[in-house]
Amino acid sequence: MSSKSKEIWEWIRSIGIALAVALFIRIFLFEFFVVEGRSMYPTLDENERLVVNKFIYRFESPQPGDIVVFQFEPHRDFIKRVIGVEGDTIEIKDGRVFRNGKLMEEPYLLEDMEPQDFGPVLVPPGTVFLLGDYRMNSLDSRDPSVGFVSLEQIKGKALYVFWPIWEARSLEVKVAE
Repeated sequence: MSSKSKEIWEWIRSIGIALAVALFIRIFLFEFFVVEGRSMYPTLDENERLVVNKFIYRFESPQPGDIVVFQFEPHRDFIKRVIGVEGDTIEIKDGRVFRNGKLMEEPYLLEDMEPQDFGPVLVPPGTVFLLGDYRMNSLDSRDPSVGFVSLEQIKGKALYVFWPIWEARSLEVKVAE
């Protein structure tokens, strides 16, 4: 084999390995998502790009406060915040959320929800209760078309906003009861 053939073969091999690694990362580890709509405002704004950890929930369960991407319909994903997990009782009174009878502190909300009541509901096994941060404009677990979201529907946990670059930030928020 000539040196030119060896060089071409090395390039092809290197590109193939790079593509295989990128594909593995995309399928099993991380994925990028674009925020569509304003249901998570002010935490997330429309057209921001997110890095979503696709493997974290293989080792731990979603926790209240996590921002998750889930499959709502085939080819349609939603981004919402986990409010309740299996066994939690969720109730909304006068626009304030109670988890297991305790008022949730939600520092990520821009304003109070319009006064409305919901529940109480018990989160069934293998599911989570999700709400958007902009509660007056969010199709979430309060709506029967969404309801409780099964853990199998969850694609991953949103970790970072990476675009636009001047808005890059971590999405870790601890929720206190």
